[in-house]
Amino acid sequence: MEITVTKAERLKRKPDPSKLGFGNLFTDHMFNMDYHPDQGWYSPRIEPYSPITMDPATMVLHYGQAVFEGLKAYRTPAGRVQLFRPRDNVRRMNRSCRALCIPELDEAFVLEALKRLVLMEKDWVPDAPGTSLYIRPTIIATDPFLGVRASHTYRFFIILSPVGAYYPEGFNPVKIWVTRDHVRAVRGGLGEAKTPANYAASLFAGEDAHRQGYTQVLWLDGVEQKYVEEVGSMNIFFVLDDELVTPQLNGSILPGITRASVLELARSWDMPASEQQISIDDVLKAHDDGRLQEVFGSGTAAVISPVGELHCGERSVVIGGGEVGPVAKKLFDTIMDIQYGRAEDPMGWIEPVI
Repeated sequence: MEITVTKAERLKRKPDPSKLGFGNLFTDHMFNMDYHPDQGWYSPRIEPYSPITMDPATMVLHYGQAVFEGLKAYRTPAGRVQLFRPRDNVRRMNRSCRALCIPELDEAFVLEALKRLVLMEKDWVPDAPGTSLYIRPTIIATDPFLGVRASHTYRFFIILSPVGAYYPEGFNPVKIWVTRDHVRAVRGGLGEAKTPANYAASLFAGEDAHRQGYTQVLWLDGVEQKYVEEVGSMNIFFVLDDELVTPQLNGSILPGITRASVLELARSWDMPASEQQISIDDVLKAHDDGRLQEVFGSGTAAVISPVGELHCGERSVVIGGGEVGPVAKKLFDTIMDIQYGRAEDPMGWIEPVI
């Protein structure tokens, strides 16, 4: 398929890179492509960023059939622009599509389209420390129909947003609220798919945590509500007796790309790293016994986010004196240096754009 390009007549003013927030500014252009059973995916195009007009009966508005991804483009010291593990994002998007009965994408073509869009918007990739261009590919169901079934038609689009730090704390320890009153996902559901429903399910507990002064919620399993799963926007890691431990993927945990990067890096450093079932009671006991050295989250938005405090029930425990731990710091620095081209990429993760 040939990608057509329609340029915006008027370009927006670029923001000050030193004053960027997260997810509230968008570039001049977007990518769009449609699906129909008789045509497959068709009409790939880059065109001016604009609202999507839809019928009030459009199925995504009523039944939530949608998937999305999140990745970033980074500017190197030499002024080049590069992506971090984008093929893994496209592959994971297709995995989410299968779970939501959405037609899969041609992965090579989507990567080409994504790179074409980023290349066209290269001046939007900021160069201030810690900034990047956030990339949001999304698919939504577009049939105008009221009835519970999979849609027949879809829209795939990619939008871009220059961003700064995801958390206001930056790379400083955050406070996490452990909830036993709410669940986000169960095995056999949509927990391992990147779909809006998972995030809608997290909002109530998230707002409750914010009111209590906590940054995020740590979710436990949806059956026994005792085994650690993930934080609302990131996977979770523990350093126990010098071993890196993270909950094993079980069908209700998102297989994070930064999560995989953390495990691969740790093992390349000969650091013991395991994926296993771990209960919140085991975590608290390890803290009481002096074996819990660090807790941190991983995700595209924040990369590595140290956790300085866990609140569970009537207990609040401080991890590592509330300071950033050495493992989290080494992982953060290593991943960021690879992403921004300040260090060699021994893992083959970088995809150049220009």
